[in-house]
Amino acid sequence: MSDRKPLISGNWKMNLNHFEALKLIQELSYQVTVDDMEVVDISVHPPFTDIRSVQTVLDADKLPFDLGAQHCHFEPSGAFTGEVAPSMLAKLNVLYVIVGHSERREIFGETDEMVNAKVKAILANEMTPILCCGETLDEREAGDAKTKVGNQIVAGLSGLSPEQVGGLVIAYEPIWAIGTGKTASADDAQEMCAHVRSVVAETFGEEAGQSVRIQYGGSVKPTNANELLTQPDIDGALVGGAALEAESFARIAQYRLSGPDAG
Repeated sequence: MSDRKPLISGNWKMNLNHFEALKLIQELSYQVTVDDMEVVDISVHPPFTDIRSVQTVLDADKLPFDLGAQHCHFEPSGAFTGEVAPSMLAKLNVLYVIVGHSERREIFGETDEMVNAKVKAILANEMTPILCCGETLDEREAGDAKTKVGNQIVAGLSGLSPEQVGGLVIAYEPIWAIGTGKTASADDAQEMCAHVRSVVAETFGEEAGQSVRIQYGGSVKPTNANELLTQPDIDGALVGGAALEAESFARIAQYRLSGPDAG
């Protein structure tokens, strides 16, 4: 077992108004114990309109969850209608920002260069990027999965120091398994997360490769969490749909309590 503390992140995507967000956070606080938080970190990533409300309840009730965002712009300010600057998130005590999610790349046309600029801007504002990478089904079936993922990592982290890379999070998300109900097998997920780690080690050094946390994202559920998250190179999960229900998200965070490797 690695000494990298697992990070379980809930990506709420474009769901929940601020009233629903507060309800979910409070329900989650009843489900997750102090003991759970000693062995895992948990971050929640609401839509922008919910972040201030969630921050207020996290601070007021001293809840042990880290606040995250789903996206930001790379410029500090300017004429970018509808965008949010990294410094704005930092002022709200956001700790983690998802960068380069497949939906941002596929739907909104974000390039590796834009992702790299965002990673640097997030770090400059003393937050931690969760850099997403992953392949489509066509790329996987063509045998191009490892090349695609490796290229995304090298481009997304270009210009960073080994120390910076070692402190961030990379989320491997097979695009074909997001919101489809399909999940990579535990062996497939481990193979690709090990590949991610090897790319980091080859590019930024062995120490960075060993310290960077690598999440798996792609239809993670309570029923498959233990099998996936006990793999040696998987250090947590980027959870989508299952993060919108407190009990299911808590059960994922408590993955050690179920399955063949429990106890």
